[in-house]
Amino acid sequence: MKNYRKAKAKPAPRPHKQKLYPREAELSTQQKLAQAALALDDTEERLRAILETAVEGIITIDERGCIESMNPAAVRIFGYKPSEAIGKNVNLLMPSPYHEQHDAYLANYKRTGKAQVIGIGREVSGRRKDGAVFPMDLSVSEVKLAGRRLFTGFVRDITERKRLEKEILETSDREQRRIGQDLHDGLCQQLAGIELMSQVLEQNLATKSKPEAARVGEIAGHVRDAISHTRSLARGLSPVTLESEGLMAALHELAANAKKLFNVNCSFRCDPPVPVNDQAVASQLYRIAQEAVSNAIRHGKATQILIQLKAHPGKIVVSVADNGTGFPKALPQQKGMGLRIMQSRAGMIGGTLVLDDNPAGGARVACSVAKTRTKKNGKHRAQNKEK
Repeated sequence: MKNYRKAKAKPAPRPHKQKLYPREAELSTQQKLAQAALALDDTEERLRAILETAVEGIITIDERGCIESMNPAAVRIFGYKPSEAIGKNVNLLMPSPYHEQHDAYLANYKRTGKAQVIGIGREVSGRRKDGAVFPMDLSVSEVKLAGRRLFTGFVRDITERKRLEKEILETSDREQRRIGQDLHDGLCQQLAGIELMSQVLEQNLATKSKPEAARVGEIAGHVRDAISHTRSLARGLSPVTLESEGLMAALHELAANAKKLFNVNCSFRCDPPVPVNDQAVASQLYRIAQEAVSNAIRHGKATQILIQLKAHPGKIVVSVADNGTGFPKALPQQKGMGLRIMQSRAGMIGGTLVLDDNPAGGARVACSVAKTRTKKNGKHRAQNKEK
């Protein structure tokens, strides 16, 4: 047999480690720093390009509420040059009462962490350099950098959108009034003629056939009920009471009609009286209350509804509370047409729409508007009369 030697395993060769001399190591570090600086400059250029070309206004403020930066879109929206706004309190861009309330709100947020706007997008009002107040979408985010707290606001001017919404609602209101007038002046008159003919026929049959006369009398009674129902519908579509007697009388009639048409316990409460002299404000508040009552009956299956008109310091509030099923815990992202219309109507008069739970069970819809807006047209009318 042949003898075989066991071959010893040779150790793997160690990788050759290149020795860097101090000068070469210094150059390598400088190259890495230069590359990092270039990458940082590139990132800053990209961010700057995004900010400068963004359609939305972007404003950053510190935790004291002072403006630190504004992008070109924000400059166009508000009309202030960066040099005129940077370092100033952000309430410079807000109308009353938000102008006076902002510092207290920011302090309350820092103390409690309870946010009203931060992290939540909402419609608010802004003020331009020339003093003009305009509607805008605002969303605010919070970020902490290097131990500092900063807030970034994203602003979109929605003046044009609101103008289109206003035109659509005004067109809808005009069409509703036209239909209401057609029902009152056309269909009601025709039904009244049919009722009169039925009464004449009933009288003629009374001497010949009492059973047939009685049946004709029943027909006349049904026609009379149809006339009453049609007039109620006409008043809802074209509330003459609103124009002639004011918002309080119109809301009282709204409650009476709901009780009569839908067989629900609907009442109106306004103590003490709250006059609303601006016809445009009164009209929108009435339509909001009308939509809320309709939703409470159709969707909430309510049997008791309370409409209230109240005066509070600096504002008036119209609310509709019911005992129905209430709002769902999470409102769908695609809100119903009725809710969007109510929000648009509130926005048209500078009001605020609030949806919440009724403490007694059910739902509550409330729209508040500044008292100054409820007197505007009234003053104008008085001035026109003097002229």
